[in-house]
Amino acid sequence: MKIAFLSTFYPFRGGIAQFNALLFREFEKKNQVKAFTFKRQYPNFLFPGETQFVTENDPADIIPSERVLDTINPFSFIKSAKKIKKFAPDILITKYWMTFFGPSLGFVCKSLNKNTKRISILDNVIPHEKRFFDGICNRYFLKNNDGFIVMSDVVLKDLLSLKPNAKYLRINHPVYNHFPEKINPNLAKEKLNLNNNLKTILFFGFIRDYKGLDLLIEAFNYLDEGYQLIIAGEVYGSFEKYAKLIQQSKAKDRIHVFNQYIGDEDVSLYFSAADVCVLPYKSATQSGITSISNHYNLPQIVTNVGGLKESIQENITGLVVENVDSQNISLSIKKYFDQDLYSIFSKNIDLEKKENSWENFANKIIDFSQTL
Repeated sequence: MKIAFLSTFYPFRGGIAQFNALLFREFEKKNQVKAFTFKRQYPNFLFPGETQFVTENDPADIIPSERVLDTINPFSFIKSAKKIKKFAPDILITKYWMTFFGPSLGFVCKSLNKNTKRISILDNVIPHEKRFFDGICNRYFLKNNDGFIVMSDVVLKDLLSLKPNAKYLRINHPVYNHFPEKINPNLAKEKLNLNNNLKTILFFGFIRDYKGLDLLIEAFNYLDEGYQLIIAGEVYGSFEKYAKLIQQSKAKDRIHVFNQYIGDEDVSLYFSAADVCVLPYKSATQSGITSISNHYNLPQIVTNVGGLKESIQENITGLVVENVDSQNISLSIKKYFDQDLYSIFSKNIDLEKKENSWENFANKIIDFSQTL
């Protein structure tokens, strides 16, 4: 089939670009695929991080994409639609995670010929951080698509609340497989200047308020001196409130902060050093961090918000914190280590992840397109 894929690709960086690159590579094995990406993805006020782009120190899969869409320039909407129409795809794939993209992506979808099936992979429908334009942008984008891919029941519920007759495919997030292999845990801890003898907890990924890092830092006040925390990721906004919590914590000397963008080549270091990955989110749909953890067979402790608990099997591949506060997070951490759950959870993850391959994900999207 001919597939046009309009989303984030090189030279942009981050988890969405990684997801798209892996899916593109799978599609191209059996199909003719052309990638289209942004001239401008976000205006600066919507991106408080360091940079949106791959740096010279970031190895990336250089997907051959055409940079056409400026999300705040309507003339580029028209140009993008024309270029995609000229390619004459059987399917247009987009990825949707913020209502800000509704007008630009929605216009392109609306402008295509009727024989092109328009399918969007939905990371979020109703956003974590609400803005005044969410409703109108969501409605415009959703009505101009033929079908949707959802990777959690929460996103599915949000989709159907806005578009009850939506055609959709519910499928699990595939497991990331492009990161370096796991290394010896003691070596990883040494490289990060960590104590080899402490139980090591990992918080990984972009730091945003809804992800609950403050709750995890506070949870260390309920844990004994046998635990240490790795915080690895670039903060969106200011790190000041977290720095204050760390300074006030009795565990401040055992909380290790790597406040920076973590390139793919370094991901293995942090996941190899950890005994468990904790996602203490206050709200969520799903998280790509669970897929990275699964790649490394690293069990997770997640809060019972949104679709997070769907990414694990409770007491089989991970633990779920039912009541989201720092004390309950600490109790789940204690349970995990007291019952020595790493080995059994890790083995179960390895058995489960074979089903969630990129090949299966891509093939199911193609099959779904035939039903539209």
